[in-house]
Formats: sequence, structure tokens, C-alpha cells
Amino acid sequence: MTRLAQTLGLSEIQTEILSAVRQFVDKEVIPHAQELEHSDTYPQAIVDAMKEMGLFGLMIPEQYGGLGESLLTYALCVEELARGWMSVSGVINTHFIVAYMIRQHGTDAQKQYYLPKMAIGETRGAFSMSEPELGSDVAAIRTRGVLGEDGSYTITGQKMWLTNGGSSTLVAALVRTDEGADTPHRNLTAFLIEKPAGFGEVLPGLVIPGRLDKMGYKGIDTTELIFDGYRASADDVLGGAPGQGFFQMMDGVEVGRVNVSARACGVGIRAFELAARYAQQRRTFGKPIAEHQAIAFQLAEMATKVEAAHLMMVNAARLKDSGERNDVAAGMAKYLCSEFCAEVTQQSFRIHGGYGYSKEYEIERLMRDAPFLLIGEGTSEIQKNIISKRLLAEYRI
Repeated sequence: MTRLAQTLGLSEIQTEILSAVRQFVDKEVIPHAQELEHSDTYPQAIVDAMKEMGLFGLMIPEQYGGLGESLLTYALCVEELARGWMSVSGVINTHFIVAYMIRQHGTDAQKQYYLPKMAIGETRGAFSMSEPELGSDVAAIRTRGVLGEDGSYTITGQKMWLTNGGSSTLVAALVRTDEGADTPHRNLTAFLIEKPAGFGEVLPGLVIPGRLDKMGYKGIDTTELIFDGYRASADDVLGGAPGQGFFQMMDGVEVGRVNVSARACGVGIRAFELAARYAQQRRTFGKPIAEHQAIAFQLAEMATKVEAAHLMMVNAARLKDSGERNDVAAGMAKYLCSEFCAEVTQQSFRIHGGYGYSKEYEIERLMRDAPFLLIGEGTSEIQKNIISKRLLAEYRI
């Protein structure tokens, strides 16, 4: 092993794609990330280059103009992008989830209409499930869609934490509809809301108030979404079947957890790279600090965590690609990768000493980005809940 986080068994095409993304990150992302992040500037030039590379269509089938690649290929690309700047990987994360949901659950008409435009980045996706007082209690969604006599729905309510809420042009939103089901989950419907990019009242009854100011994860727009009597047609229902939204969204979240795992791996790799470089340059007591056992042992611990996280992420992606159920594997990967990312980033911060607290050093940015991964796509506690329930079912006495 010459470098960390290498993946065995990749095809020639996968290797070429990853090599191209890595070169792109080294040349176009890392040199500009600090300036863009500190000014909280949307990375438009980087996004345009990602469109040209075809990254917005990685998992969209070739018949719709995409590259038709696997979840593993996508996750490894996300890992590379997050190594450069986590916000860049966030630009395509929700887009990818929405495209995946349409691919898996959309009607033929929805696939024909949306996927070709999503493959080239002309249509950009956002994913809307959470609400201000909701957290992980998805069944308690309050945003409501009322079916009218003409077959359209009138939607009213407030959604929260939309990544790419302002820059996106298509939002997959989970809404409560009255299906008369005996369980709350079967009264939820996923709507495909096509809108213009921007802020304010972008459509009658649809408001994107503005960007939320965050500790980290800068550059990318995170917003609220307010429905105030917005009219959606029956054709806007994902798959044309109301009441299936919870299961459709959970399928999307499952692959989203692989995505967050990959982002955590990328941030962890970069934190290790920075620590290893700094530890060989910084000298104390007549030698590089990397030669002091206290630092050398920390680097060994960090590298082991980075490697373990990468292997868990790859396993979860491959399991999903095989068609097998991967909720436990994805939950385990998301939990382990995000926790190890936070630990490795803090170890790198400590190795940098006082300089780690300076905005001139990249590790300061990673220290603000890493905590997001502990809560995105479900907290560690939610992952433990998913894992334990499935394991107790399997090992029931």
C-alpha cells in the first residue's frame, strides 16, 4: 500500500474517471477553496467545470444522456471532491439523490422529461424532507397537500435545510396528503417541484427566503422553503402514486448516507494529508515533529481510521450496487465514517498546534466542516437506532 484509501477491483473506466476527478481537485479546487470558503462565495466556475466533466450525470443511465456509472464510482468521485472542498461535493449530493429517486421511482414521462436535463446539469436537484420542528421524526411532517376537485394539490407548510435550495431548479419535497392510511408513513407523498433558481417568491405560493448562515459548509446555499398555497398537479407526484413518498425518500436517503460517508472519507483523507505534511516540516528539539513518537503514533491512528472508514464506505456502495438491502451497511458506514472524520480532523488540528487555529491554514476550515457530517442524512444516534433494530431482528432468540 503506497497511499491510503485505495480501492481494489476497479475497471479501467472507473480508474480513468477517478484520475480525472483527482487532477481536477488538485488543480481547480484546492487552490481556490480557502478564498471561496472564507468569503462564502458560490463556486460557479468549479460547478461549470463539473458540468463539462459530466459529473452531474454520473449515475444517470446512458439512454438519458448520463454516464450510467455505479454508486461506487459516484461515491469515490465524491470522496475526491470532498478531499478538495466539502462544499463542492455538496453541490451534486442532493442533485444525485433526486436523480436517483426519479430513476428508481419516476414514471416514464418523468424520466424522459427530467433525467436528460439533469445529466448535463441544466436542471439541478434539491432534496426537501426536514422541517423546523421535525428533526429525524419524518412521520410527523406537517407540510400538507390538499387534493382538489380538479386533481391538483394545494400545498402549505415550511421545509428546512435545503442544500442547493436557491441554486436548484427541481425540488423533491415530502408532503403529508390525506390517503386514509392507518400508518402516518403511508400518508406521505413526494412531489417534484420545478422552479427557477433564485430567492424570494420564485413561483406563486413558493418562497425561498434566503441563505442560512452556517458555521461551516460555506459557499453552498442552504435554505428554507415555504409553501403558501402552492398549486401542484397530479403529474408532479413522483411515480404518479400518492402515499409512497416515505419509502421513495428513504431509498434516496439510503444512498445519500453512502454519499455522506464518502464525504467524510474525503475530509478525513485531507486532514491526514495536511497533518503528515506539516509534521515533516515543523521542527522541534532538533528534528521534525513526525519523528517524535507522540506525533508518529497519532499519524498511525489517523491513517488506520481513514483506511477503515474508506473500506466501510466502499462496502456499503458495492452492496447497494448489487441490489441487496444495504440499510445496515449504509448506517454503519455513515456512523463510522463521520465519527472517524471528526476524530481525525481534530487530531490533525492538534498536530498543527497554534497554527491550526489560524484561518491561514486549511485545517481550520476542515474543523468547521467535519461536524456537519455528524448530523447530515441522520445523526449518529439515528444510525445506531437503525443498526440495532435490524441486528436484534436478525439475532432474535
